[in-house]
Amino acid sequence: MTADRGDGPHVRLLLGAYVLDALEADESCSVARHLQRCGACASAYVEVADAVSLLALLHADDLLE
Repeated sequence: MTADRGDGPHVRLLLGAYVLDALEADESCSVARHLQRCGACASAYVEVADAVSLLALLHADDLLE
């Protein structure tokens, strides 16, 4: 993986939807391609994916506090 060469927009704003599989197929493919070549966005993706995984561990009772 290399740094983004500037040949496309960064996808940070789409990462949450990408992790949740909430993008249209063409947009999801575009994000996946970008993540293969942009180290900064790939790092941000890992952070978002980790956060989503942690949120899945919460129960409704945990949120009442």
